[in-house]
Amino acid sequence: MHAIRLHAFGPAENLTHEETADPVPAPGQVRIRVAAAGVHLLDTALRLGHTGPFPAPAELPTIPGREVAGTVDALGEGTDPSWLGKRVVAHLGMAPGGYAELAVTDAARLHALPDHLGEAEAVAMIGTGRTTLGILQFTDLGPDSVAIVPAAAGGIGTLLVQYAKNAGATVIGLAGGPAKVTLVEANGADLAVDYKEPDWPEKVRAYLDELGRSATVVFDSVGGDTGRAAVDLLGEGGQHVVFGWSGAGLHDGEPLTFTPEELAERGITSESVLGPVMIQKAGGDVRNLELAALAAATDGTLRPAVHRFPLAEAAEAHRALETRGTTGKVVLIP
Repeated sequence: MHAIRLHAFGPAENLTHEETADPVPAPGQVRIRVAAAGVHLLDTALRLGHTGPFPAPAELPTIPGREVAGTVDALGEGTDPSWLGKRVVAHLGMAPGGYAELAVTDAARLHALPDHLGEAEAVAMIGTGRTTLGILQFTDLGPDSVAIVPAAAGGIGTLLVQYAKNAGATVIGLAGGPAKVTLVEANGADLAVDYKEPDWPEKVRAYLDELGRSATVVFDSVGGDTGRAAVDLLGEGGQHVVFGWSGAGLHDGEPLTFTPEELAERGITSESVLGPVMIQKAGGDVRNLELAALAAATDGTLRPAVHRFPLAEAAEAHRALETRGTTGKVVLIP
């Protein structure tokens, strides 16, 4: 098979498209002929050798990637034979191996795909979609809500805008550059602004003044100056929901935090919602979020945006992610 392999930690150019041995499923596993593989911002950090929510690879070379969709073409010993030939999607968990024409995983991780859900869209929902629904567990959106979504043209941001609009909320989307702003508008945001323009907070404040309202929740994945300016638009009782800090430094930044005294003075809350706290709120099983995300895509409630790259161009996909040159979920197509 052909796969993307990383032989040494470092820049995107270290990702090479090469031929390697086909993987063989172990007992209880399946092999998937991959039709789409997800690329996560976390993958770019792991490529550099950084350890975060997932450990950096202990041995090199490695095949990155943890989200795949395709067709089961081989079974390990003792695996349910009904999986053979089925279209499926899976998050591989702690084991990488997704950037490839073939990938193996435990049968317990599989979700069967309905005929009308594409593999690229399914990959978007198995990772980005489940995280979006995990984030949304921490707030109660409705017609009285005014939500600010930084990075609104990204994979999670796109889904947050859709979900909030479906709930009747007023949605303000922030994006970098006119093209992304146009996408955010088309996705249904009530107001879309370019956070690269220095006066964007004044534009949002003027809009809120016209409504006679303040923001009630900020879904913060960027931190830094943009995140802080968004939080400054929260009214009393507002929520700062933190799930990233890309604007504070892509691989070495820190999330935007506030002291208890600052929060009390502002009359707001700030909560980081990634990791165990998210899974605990989902009943202790991340699969609950995966099922909900795939159901939302299947019935059309949520419509993931996908930015496709050929598998051989994985290095370019990483560079585009690192320079904020993508929209939606980045997916590799073998």
